[in-house]
Amino acid sequence: MEEQILVNKVDNSGLITIDLEKYYPQQSLFAFDLKDYLFQGLILKEKDFREALKAHDWNIYQGGVLCVFCSSDAIIPVWAYMLVSSHAAGHAAEVFTGNKENYLMTWYEKTIRDLDIATFEGKRIVIKGCSDKPVPASAYAAITSKLIPAAQSIMYGEPCSTVPVYKRPRF
Repeated sequence: MEEQILVNKVDNSGLITIDLEKYYPQQSLFAFDLKDYLFQGLILKEKDFREALKAHDWNIYQGGVLCVFCSSDAIIPVWAYMLVSSHAAGHAAEVFTGNKENYLMTWYEKTIRDLDIATFEGKRIVIKGCSDKPVPASAYAAITSKLIPAAQSIMYGEPCSTVPVYKRPRF
């Protein structure tokens, strides 16, 4: 009986897989909800807020990204974000105005905008679908838009089971 050699057709297909999870920020993301500092859940009292910020342990944000937002419908004065930023200085690597989801959308938008697509010219690309980290849907749309001028085709999923998204027309 003749021995058959197993051939990995996925490896030989010429597909390039892009895993957006690999572009996930390396720093820890921390949420700072101003709702927790509102008087009766409605307003921010400057004196009380300043005292609370002084008593807060800012070391817990060391080297991370501090996402400052308010999850209630209260109107937050601009100086509140400025005060948090001034207290976080020297602790957090970055202070972002918005929640973690907003930060990730902004992060991926910038990362994808800066991506050099020359290496993808004429290639068949699979955008990996499953990830353990919360990659926003906007990142998938952004990478698709970025790659269309270069790619031969773009698919979503895993190399063994993909959904066609784009195919360069033949003229």
